[in-house]
Amino acid sequence: MTMASILSRLRGALVTLLPILALLAAWQAVTAAGLISANLLPSPLAIAGRLITRLQEADFLFNVGQTLIRLGLGFSIALVAGMLLGAAMALGAERWLGPVVRLLAPIPKIALYPALVLLFGYGHASKVALVVADVVFPILYATYHGMRSVQPKWLWSAQAAGAGRGATILGVSLPAAMPSVLTGCRIGLVIACINVFLAEMISSTDGLGHLLMVAARSYQVVDMFVPLVLISLIGLTLAATLQCVRRRLPGGEG
Repeated sequence: MTMASILSRLRGALVTLLPILALLAAWQAVTAAGLISANLLPSPLAIAGRLITRLQEADFLFNVGQTLIRLGLGFSIALVAGMLLGAAMALGAERWLGPVVRLLAPIPKIALYPALVLLFGYGHASKVALVVADVVFPILYATYHGMRSVQPKWLWSAQAAGAGRGATILGVSLPAAMPSVLTGCRIGLVIACINVFLAEMISSTDGLGHLLMVAARSYQVVDMFVPLVLISLIGLTLAATLQCVRRRLPGGEG
């Protein structure tokens, strides 16, 4: 990696961070000036200090772990299912799967959560199912459009070299579609974080969403913001990781 490339990435990271830092500075200034009561909106410094303290508590780390388990399982299942369904649609099953996908995609999946609880119970399964039900669609669409946009000359070249249909799909179509798939994954990660958190708020005895509800019932305002900030940081970190992977792929810059 050249020095110019390193400087370019540093500038890009700075441009990304500046709006966030400006927002935090404005938030801190508003709370420090007393324009909004700390009982309603605690300062970023207060939340950060409380987050650092809580990250040293075993009970808090257990709840973080429960959220990460649900997030990881749900996203992984949705990734596999979305890629398989998207690939099937791109390879000729769009006529049959397309109408079903277009029917189900607009449904707000959180509305299905009571039924999922009745079906799977209050544990991990219902929350994982909610994540899968919502996250599968952006990955499915990204895979479908990524494979459909592969240049025909690449496929012809592979076939001319003697590659069969399966080898062409695995060796050409899917790799070429990966930047699009990873973009769908970034969108899916945001949806997964939202759904896990909401599900834990509605019906759970653990997890970050549950901690927020416990803090809200006892009017511990700072503790209410800690799970929100942490789930945001988790989502931001995972999305940034996927973006780094995407940039390393051929044709995956941006």
